[in-house]
Amino acid sequence: MPERPTPAAAATRRIPYVIGAVLIGAVIGFAGIYGIGGLKRNMAGDSTCGAAVDLSHKLTPLAQGEVAALTMATAPLRLPDLIFEDADGKPRKLSDWRGRTVLVNLWATWCVPCRKEMPALDRLQTKLGSKDFEVVAINIDTREPEKPKIFLKEANLTRLSYFSDQKAKVFQDLKAVGRALGMPTSVLVDGQGCEIATIAGPAEWDSDDAVKLITAATAPPRS
Repeated sequence: MPERPTPAAAATRRIPYVIGAVLIGAVIGFAGIYGIGGLKRNMAGDSTCGAAVDLSHKLTPLAQGEVAALTMATAPLRLPDLIFEDADGKPRKLSDWRGRTVLVNLWATWCVPCRKEMPALDRLQTKLGSKDFEVVAINIDTREPEKPKIFLKEANLTRLSYFSDQKAKVFQDLKAVGRALGMPTSVLVDGQGCEIATIAGPAEWDSDDAVKLITAATAPPRS
């Protein structure tokens, strides 16, 4: 008659199965959030975003002074195709800016640092706004839809186009890829929709430091 394993031995045999179940559960959960395609992309990186990482490396020495808090991209990441609305209530998507470098900024009137940062973003748009670059500031107030418009008008911030998402889904979409931890959040995005750099918190976007970095980011690549 075969010898029955002791309780300790049986428990030891079960450990690999438990670990395997935990790992499988984690993979399934990740796939549920991003989808199988998203899982593959996030494990291997989006190959089309390699150029954005190369650019990020070149810009790293410029991430100093007023923009020293920027986190430069070290791995390829294509941002979700964020969906929001323009001032007329028409749907817009981040992909509408393909071919242009974009500074995506999420702000709200209840966020004090956001309100303080908006004039600098408006001045940055005045200095660098062109066919090659735009500040896309997306308001995520979920109540009183006229309040952010009134704020911009009273602050005389006229160079920024008005965009909004009253469901704040853009924040959740960026949070899902680890790029929105608080407010304000800004992401510098290349013409392919790939991350160049991200910052959690405000910055002096019209400073010489910021202007130099973004000017370098929008410069045509050298042959």
